[in-house]
Amino acid sequence: AIEYMAKHGYVGGTGNKTFSPNANMSRAMLVTVLYRMAGEPSVSGIANPFKDVTEGVWYADAVKWAAEAGVVKGISADEFAPEAPVTRQEIATMLYRFAKAEAVAEDKLAAFPDAASVADWAKDAMNWAVATGLINGVKAADGTVTLDAQSGATRAQIATLLMRFLKG
Repeated sequence: AIEYMAKHGYVGGTGNKTFSPNANMSRAMLVTVLYRMAGEPSVSGIANPFKDVTEGVWYADAVKWAAEAGVVKGISADEFAPEAPVTRQEIATMLYRFAKAEAVAEDKLAAFPDAASVADWAKDAMNWAVATGLINGVKAADGTVTLDAQSGATRAQIATLLMRFLKG
């Protein structure tokens, strides 16, 4: 998945010829990958809505595009939290909006013991991600499979999820 995403120019390394597959992906990193997947559309004339995104920083154009396209809304009206690890429910929500997907009628979340931990704003997106096979859950040591919606995901896990999305 990492090779596929890198070959297509969607992901890059973390410096010094490394990818850091086990490191958590930040919100800025994910938005940048989605921006690249969208073809890096022009952002000239688009205002930056977030006070914690400095003009000219490596992810600024991606964040402006994502906000304008409705892919992200921030953690508040004027904060994006670019360096925060992106949670599994945020990943599903950003991708759901990116895909302009529609809600899935059947409740696919009910099969997971931690379904109630999914935030209301992320339920449609998480349900869609499970229904389409993008998210399969996280297997615990005792064999229980959970959504783990509030936790982050590694760069390798997100590369795999995005490859699944792109290959349909």
